[in-house]
Amino acid sequence: MTPFLSGPPSVRLVNAFHRPFENAVATARTCYSAKGIITPEEVGGDREKSEEKRAEKAGRRDSLARSIYEAGHHTTLQHAHFQFALDRVSRHCIWAFLHSHPFYNSEQVSQRYVEVKEGYYAVPPLTGEALRLYTDTCDAQVRCYQKLIGVLTPMVGEEYYRRFAGRRTNPKYDREVKKKAQETARYVLPVSIFAYMYHTVSGLTLLRYWRMCEQPDAPAETRALVGLMVEELLRADPLFKVILEEPVPEAELPETAIQQRWRSSAKEFCGEFDAKLGGRTSALTGWKTDNERGLADAVREVFGLPEGRMTDDDAIAAALDPRSNRWFGESMNVTTLSHLSRTLHHPSFTFRKKLSHTADSQDQRHRMTPASRPVLLAHLHDEPDYVAPEILRLSPDGDRLFREAMDRGWDAFARLKAMGVPGEFAQYVLPNAVSVRFSESSDLLNLHHKLKARLCYNAQEEIWRASKDEAEQIREVNPRIGRYLQPPCGLRWMAGIKPSCPEGDRYCGIPVWKIEMKDYVRTI
Repeated sequence: MTPFLSGPPSVRLVNAFHRPFENAVATARTCYSAKGIITPEEVGGDREKSEEKRAEKAGRRDSLARSIYEAGHHTTLQHAHFQFALDRVSRHCIWAFLHSHPFYNSEQVSQRYVEVKEGYYAVPPLTGEALRLYTDTCDAQVRCYQKLIGVLTPMVGEEYYRRFAGRRTNPKYDREVKKKAQETARYVLPVSIFAYMYHTVSGLTLLRYWRMCEQPDAPAETRALVGLMVEELLRADPLFKVILEEPVPEAELPETAIQQRWRSSAKEFCGEFDAKLGGRTSALTGWKTDNERGLADAVREVFGLPEGRMTDDDAIAAALDPRSNRWFGESMNVTTLSHLSRTLHHPSFTFRKKLSHTADSQDQRHRMTPASRPVLLAHLHDEPDYVAPEILRLSPDGDRLFREAMDRGWDAFARLKAMGVPGEFAQYVLPNAVSVRFSESSDLLNLHHKLKARLCYNAQEEIWRASKDEAEQIREVNPRIGRYLQPPCGLRWMAGIKPSCPEGDRYCGIPVWKIEMKDYVRTI
């Protein structure tokens, strides 16, 4: 099923709807039913006594399913969901495919909190010297990761216990220190490292997976993974064969045609992109010129208020100030169900961003702030191109180990390509720190939710830095909106909710709600 020497992914369907295909047909028929809800059992002809009648019902079922599928009426396929337990899937495949769209749910093992073991990585179909170089590099990077944890832990511990002096004598907090060191060390791990997860999708998304499974950047691994998911689907309900389309071959993808017509100039592009960032992690490149006025108008429209009754300032505060809009002080995000909060859909912002592969793997989980992420191979060149964690500035030995790992990864990447190894497979040796450049857009409602999570001092450092950039720049162009972009403790403090920090014993130790955003500084 897979050309990978490390073997196929592990795929198990652990939960699924009862009779999912017939459920889809039943939902379609219900739309036109004068007698009420149509059931899957009725669609399948369970009550028919003769074989002929059941066959007739099955024919009508399949004909209707094909008809509505070909017409593009696909909402019927979104009711049934399928939960998979996946293992031995590379981090790169997850980033490039499974998490590159909004319609899924995953709970994935975290490299921030779970230590990576040796030998747990994808091995492409290589032989001879190329295979030795590949495995030697991956093994060396894992050993470097383990050594880096040890080098960084004392320095991280000093900073941590300076902030929490009372915890120094309690050994349970030593685990927290190690996790913070591990968070930085993971940057040297290759993107070939495996992960395991629960992954849940609708029937429609699963059909889309199969149709699009030869997309870059990891088509061989992706096709093997999705092929096994489809096998599990058909084992659970063979009726899906009626509408299952074959994958679009890689050679027929529009992305392939563009790459063949216009050859990329990766080094030139990356230099041009970085210059436009102006030293930021995330640079504001576009916003609606009437963001604040448009938001105020929307609030007045919801409540039938003329301009003379409610000023723009009052309307913006009503929507964004937690003292007025209580939903921003709650743990559960219910804003899409709120008349008031839905006014935040109208303002919008676009950012140009540069993150490491590992940070972007978390950033992309904010599925309602969509981005045009790259075909990564089109950005790669033979010189090391990576994002270094800020904490390495405090550890010369850690910084040296990190730079050695970066050179080792890029040297192996260049040598593998020189041996004739396809870029698709050579890129698996690159480290988590490899740069990912893209643009990301969002309406204010979903950006507010993201910034609330990622301005927290416990957030991953790069995404925290990008979020700080974004909040600061929005304050410059839309100050009446930007003042309300705060971490959870800031919003709770504004709302008068105690304690201000909702993290309990995960409290970062700094009363961030009392600090101006321009003064936000993090060391660990």
